[in-house]
Amino acid sequence: MSRRLRATALAGVLTLAISGCGGVGGGGDSGGGGAKGSGALSTMGFGLSDEIAKTRVDAFEKDHPDVQLNITEGAFDEQQFLSAVASGNPPDLVYLDRKLIGTYARRGSIQPLTDCVEKQQIDLGQYRQAAKDQVTLDGTVYGIPEFSQVRVLYLNEALLKQAGLTADDVNLADWASLPAVNAKLAKVSGGRLSRIGIDPKIPEFLPIWAKANGAEMISADGAKANLTDPKVVEALTTGLKLIQDQGGWGKFKSFRDTFDFFGAQNPLAKNQIVAWPMEDWFLNQAAKNSPKAELVVKPFVDRQGKPLTMSSGQAWVLTKGAKNPEAACAFVKQMTATDTWFAAAKARAEARKAANLPFTGVWTGNTAADKKIFDELYQPTGNKRFDDAVATIRAAQDTAFAMPASPAGAEFDKAWTDAVNRVLSGQAQPAEALARAQQEATAALDKAAG
Repeated sequence: MSRRLRATALAGVLTLAISGCGGVGGGGDSGGGGAKGSGALSTMGFGLSDEIAKTRVDAFEKDHPDVQLNITEGAFDEQQFLSAVASGNPPDLVYLDRKLIGTYARRGSIQPLTDCVEKQQIDLGQYRQAAKDQVTLDGTVYGIPEFSQVRVLYLNEALLKQAGLTADDVNLADWASLPAVNAKLAKVSGGRLSRIGIDPKIPEFLPIWAKANGAEMISADGAKANLTDPKVVEALTTGLKLIQDQGGWGKFKSFRDTFDFFGAQNPLAKNQIVAWPMEDWFLNQAAKNSPKAELVVKPFVDRQGKPLTMSSGQAWVLTKGAKNPEAACAFVKQMTATDTWFAAAKARAEARKAANLPFTGVWTGNTAADKKIFDELYQPTGNKRFDDAVATIRAAQDTAFAMPASPAGAEFDKAWTDAVNRVLSGQAQPAEALARAQQEATAALDKAAG
C-alpha cells in the first residue's frame, strides 16, 4: 500500500502547475542535521502533479523511511483547515499563500517555527528577503517559503506588429498613453470583445500598480491600511478605464475566464491577448506549450520607468495541534533545501530535453538554490525570446517587494479586493469603494491588534 494517500482535485492541479514555474537537502546539503522523525505525517493544500513536486517528495520518503507520509491533494481550503484545527485533528502541515500567514498566526491556528528552525538547523539566510518578510510576524517565523513568483509584462509581438506598434510602445511608465495603445490593440466589435489589448490584471495586481504610483497600500509593519491614498485611487482608476474601454467588466471577465494559460490553446497561442502583467510561471508554460510564439517579456516598471515587481508564493506552516511536529519540520527543511530544489530542477530539465522543449529554469524562495540551478544546470535555449525572458525574471527576483505580514492579512486582502470588484461591477466609484475598504480594513487590523 502506498505511503501517500491522495485525493486529487482540479485545484491541486492548478497549484502544482503554478509551482512548475520555478526539491535533495537543506541550504546546500541533503537535508541532514536534526531529527528525521517517524510515524504518520499529513499535509493539506499540496499536490503531486509534476516532477518538481514528485522529485522532492520522493527524496524525503527515501531519506525518512520511518515516516508514513499522507498527502491529501488539492488547493488550500480555509474552512476545511479551520474546522480541522477546531476539531483537534488537523493535518500536521499546511501549504498556503504566504499572505495568509499573519492572520492565522494571530488567531493561533498555526505555530511559531522557532524550535523547528533550531532543531532542524534550518538556515533562514538562504531564503529571499521578501519571502521571509511575509512569513514573519512581530519578529517570529511562522512559515518556511517555497516558490517565489514575481510579476513581469508579457507581450505578443506578432499582434503588436499587426497594430503597427513595438514592445516599447506599451510603456507602463506613461499611464496617460495606455488608453490610446489599448484602443489600437483590443478587438471590440458590436459590443463583443474578441481580443484583449492591455489587461491590467485587477483586482489581483492592484498592489503593484499602487506601488508603481508611489503608494503603499498597507504600512510596513502590516498594522495600518492606506487605501484612501490618492495614488491608490489613481491606480484603480487607471486600471478601470482600460477595462471599461474593452466593453466593461462583465464582457471582459467572461472572455478572460475562457483562457487556458496551462495548455497548448493558451491565449498567447490563440492571439486572444496582447499585453498583460503576470507571474513568472507563465514563461514555463509558454516554453512547454508555445515554444514558437512571438513572446516578449519586459519588466514591470514604476512611473519613473524603474523596474518594479511584487513577490508572492506559498509556504509551509505547522498547525496548532500537529501530532508529528518533528517529522513535519524535517519535511519542510528537505522540501525547500538547495540540493532538493536542484534535483527537482534537473528532473524538469531532463523531461524538457526528452520532449525537445526549452528549459527556462525553476524559481524558488531559496536564493542559494536558484544560484545553483542557474550556475550549474540552466543553459541558454538558443531561442532569444526565452533567453531574454529568463534574464528579465532573474533580475526581477532580486529586487522584488512583497506585501508585509499582517495580523489581519486575510481580512485586509478581502477588504481591498471587494472594493475593486464593486468598482468593476459599477456599484461604486474608486474613491468611494476604497474609503469603505479603508474602514473595513482598519476595523479588522484594530481588532487583530487587540
